[in-house]
Amino acid sequence: MDKLKAMQTFVHIADQGSLTAAARASDSSLPAVVRTLAALETHLGVRLFHRTTRRISLTEEGKRYLDNCRAVLAAVDDAEAALSADAAAPTGQLTITAPVLFGQMYVAPVVMRFVQRYERLRCSLVLQDRIVNLLEEGLDAGIRIGQLEDSSLVAQPLSTLRRVVVASPDYLRRHGVPTHPRELANANCVRFMGSTGPWWTFHEDGRAFSVPVRGNLDFNHITPVLDACLAGMGFGTFISYQVAPYLAQGKLQLVLEAFEPPPRPVSVVYPHARLLPARTKAFIDFIKQELSGLKPL
Repeated sequence: MDKLKAMQTFVHIADQGSLTAAARASDSSLPAVVRTLAALETHLGVRLFHRTTRRISLTEEGKRYLDNCRAVLAAVDDAEAALSADAAAPTGQLTITAPVLFGQMYVAPVVMRFVQRYERLRCSLVLQDRIVNLLEEGLDAGIRIGQLEDSSLVAQPLSTLRRVVVASPDYLRRHGVPTHPRELANANCVRFMGSTGPWWTFHEDGRAFSVPVRGNLDFNHITPVLDACLAGMGFGTFISYQVAPYLAQGKLQLVLEAFEPPPRPVSVVYPHARLLPARTKAFIDFIKQELSGLKPL
């Protein structure tokens, strides 16, 4: 039995979540994957997966062995990369995902500079506001805003962003500047149906609380919410990067800063800490350097 190949097959099964998907990922046949796994389990004398007709999952022994396999394969990969000229000049296809507006404003320029540095690379940037499964959709890395819920991903921090409330100077002249979030209950609030909805969250004395807000405009995309606030139609709540240019130009004004929630992390995420291609490692290092100076606002 080729132990390295068996380890690679085992890692593919664990990553892909099925024998069939592992066969596709490893460019092998399903019977060959089944035989390799059976031989590995026989050699080790333990069962590595719980298998039913509907799903496959790691046993406790499998979980421990997976970590060791990643370490061994990563060491082999690093040794080969050290001897390869491509380690200094990454090649191949790199696919990254990011939120739409943040990706347009910050990630796309970074990707363009990255490709200018490594001209033998091909990069695809997929902008979408939904949370995607990197492995299932064939993505190498992603940019996430907020706390990471998927524990199977590795996250490296890039910066932090604030959740802010704004209105146009004209609207504030006509309706006054609120001094406490409770006053928003009687104001016109332009609501984004995608996340915050009819309740906006604030912090006071270290504790979170929510305020019900109402208004005559609801949108399922952030751009028209922003346009309505710029037009003086009410208060809006945004992630700070979404309104930063308009604050700098004086077209919008911050309110209730003392009651903002804690800043949200911005992270670059990827499936595992080990066995990363040189191009993915290079991109992670590059975007960390490029966005390290990004301010919370």
